[in-house]
Amino acid sequence: MRTMTSAPPAGAAEILFVGNATLLIRYGDLTLLTDPNFLHRGQYAYLGKGLLSKRLTEPALSVDELPPDLDAVILSHLHGDHWDRVARRRLPRSLPIVTTPHASRRLQGLHGFSRATGLPTWHDHVLLRGRSQVRVTALPGRHGPGAARFLVPPVMGSLLEFGDPGGPVRLRMYLSGDTLVFPGIEEIARRCPDIHLAVVHLGGTTLPGGLLVTMDGTQGADLVSLVRPRRVLPVHYDDYSVMKSPLSAFLRETERPGFPSTVIPCARGERVTVDANGLVDRDSAVSV
Repeated sequence: MRTMTSAPPAGAAEILFVGNATLLIRYGDLTLLTDPNFLHRGQYAYLGKGLLSKRLTEPALSVDELPPDLDAVILSHLHGDHWDRVARRRLPRSLPIVTTPHASRRLQGLHGFSRATGLPTWHDHVLLRGRSQVRVTALPGRHGPGAARFLVPPVMGSLLEFGDPGGPVRLRMYLSGDTLVFPGIEEIARRCPDIHLAVVHLGGTTLPGGLLVTMDGTQGADLVSLVRPRRVLPVHYDDYSVMKSPLSAFLRETERPGFPSTVIPCARGERVTVDANGLVDRDSAVSV
């Protein structure tokens, strides 16, 4: 186990980009893991309906290098590149998981994760440790266009509102999940008008027949233009063979006149620390 870094400054979150949509987030006394994916380069993730996708990159951490004091997993949906067989076999069955009702039922019933909580859209769940709190609210997401959304698991975005127990929100973070741009994104913009950081899932994931099920560069920039976060951190763009839209496509789109957000690029294995006012620190060392 590598040594922990010092705690992030008050009101700030330290984000380690592990790869794909996997982040290790520390805020005060809290430690969260998103969409755990620890398959290695060359291994295959199962995406359902007989579809496999080959991993093209290495995760920055193995499951054995996770800190022992994880408070919860925030799981956008039950797909093999977001909840893989390594997570299923190696994460503690007692670990709290905040996810969709669909994923919660399966995790509890088939895999014994007894503390999997399913959140309907716009419902929330509070996590506490010591003097730190995060309120997780399930936000609208749509993984596939039209009737094709029934071919993929239900997905949620997540609003993470960090602060002191009973106190005001000090940092507001939006995790898009594997969504496309659809009217629900406009509802997020109306109901969540002050997002400090948006973590957007990109990649232009394309299934057989050309079906687009995650945002490409254009859609990612469209989502950011609707939600208007202060800053945006792109993830989920080159890790699997089904991803056809590179990060560079999104970065080109962010050069649009009047683009509302500052991009915080973060390579796998890099750690960034952000607060409500922006980037506090950056560290390329992989150390948890």
